Amino acid sequence: MNILFVASELFPYVKVGGLGDVMAALPRAIRAQGADARLLLPAYPALLSSVGIHGETAVFPDLMGGGPARILRADAPGLPLYLLDQPAFFHRPGGPYDHPQDLARRFAALCWAAAHLGRAGDSAGWQPSILHGHDWPAGLMPAYVAYGDGPRPATVLTIHNIAFQGRFPASMLEDLRLPNRSFTPEGVEFQGDINFLKAGLSLADRISTVSPTYAREIQADGGHGLESLLAKRNGTLRGILNGVDHGIWNPAKDPHLVSHYDLKHPSRRAANRPDFQARLGLHEDPDAPIFATVSRLDVLKGLDLVLENVDHLVARGAQLALLGQGDPLIETAFRQVAARYPGRVAAFIGYDEALAHKAFAACDVILVPSRQEPCGLTQLYAQGYGAIPLVRRTGGLADTVVGVSPETLENGTATGFQFGEANGWVLGEAINRALDLFHDPIAWRQVQRRGMMAEFGWEGPARAYIEMYASIPGILALPQSHPPSNFRLTIDD
Repeated sequence: MNILFVASELFPYVKVGGLGDVMAALPRAIRAQGADARLLLPAYPALLSSVGIHGETAVFPDLMGGGPARILRADAPGLPLYLLDQPAFFHRPGGPYDHPQDLARRFAALCWAAAHLGRAGDSAGWQPSILHGHDWPAGLMPAYVAYGDGPRPATVLTIHNIAFQGRFPASMLEDLRLPNRSFTPEGVEFQGDINFLKAGLSLADRISTVSPTYAREIQADGGHGLESLLAKRNGTLRGILNGVDHGIWNPAKDPHLVSHYDLKHPSRRAANRPDFQARLGLHEDPDAPIFATVSRLDVLKGLDLVLENVDHLVARGAQLALLGQGDPLIETAFRQVAARYPGRVAAFIGYDEALAHKAFAACDVILVPSRQEPCGLTQLYAQGYGAIPLVRRTGGLADTVVGVSPETLENGTATGFQFGEANGWVLGEAINRALDLFHDPIAWRQVQRRGMMAEFGWEGPARAYIEMYASIPGILALPQSHPPSNFRLTIDD
């Protein structure tokens, strides 16, 4: 089973959100199951300067009006790569989604290169039987396969966040090398525009998203206009939870921590607390519960609800730390509350991988109040590091956090706190529950320990993806080297 992943991010080289983490782990996990998984990415300078290059496998004199391009063979540790090297599109400063003037042509070029590899293979004779794209930048890949000539590999598209769809004017049809017949409701057209994500959802052989609850939500009122299409394709849609790369996220050996710890040595966690407080400018108060949020700053993340509760948190003796960047208005608001409460509230605006690790190892509660959260990795990292997540009951947050209640405390299954309505007052009530439990050390340690015991590795999700690939007609299943997976999470579970 040969699988080519197609994506726009790869940790640690290029990362904007959780997609980069997933691409660093999932292809490797699938390779560990016996499949030959490889990854196609744009040849960003950070990648070209860091990975091994083994020559070129295809050359294009001009691709999507961006000038000469070539596909390079390369490798990162444990993962064969193909890099679309097109200087006019990808050798520029800024993030992968900057420079909006050619955003459509840039990622259309990536999708075209994926379809080429799917039809022709590489110069060494390797050819994928499955092309697996991720999010809207890979959305046109199934279209180029469906409307092109030659061999037709199977296609899969995974939705990591349906709010981002890649919509562009219909006038770009010819520029993107799409035939006129593709511009229909069954093809790439959506409300008069070309919609990359919608194209992939219409034309891929299989669709997945990153949690069972999110798979249900996007067919109802959470599909950002694509609900009816997804409901129509219900039989091909599966929700499979993301996992955690324990080689990177492991408090027993995390190089960013001043003190390593695990379930057998939980007391060693405490030494990480003053280090984090000092770095953020918080008072080194050993008794103050520390609440934190590590997030992209976006209205969908529900951070306005946190802002509504800053006064309440401080009044109850807690500290609050924000790590993130994004919406300038949200950035400004958190800077203002940090200035109002020096030593009690801290706002780090930016992205710092090491500081994020320190936050999970030091904080008592990680706030994830998202209005919509496809899967979420923050709450998974938090549980593994002994920080108790407080989440809104949506998407993957609902699937991965067992809320504290009298019943779950009695039977020992609670791993965090949940709330329902996206409302500041309701979040405040959940904060009160967390603070009350914090002052019951025995119950707190029980919930903390249960979260650290939770298994969110990538082996189960990798098997679920392989099972999904094998359900495509013409794709042979891998020989069974493991017991049948019980991790096949579908929208019907």
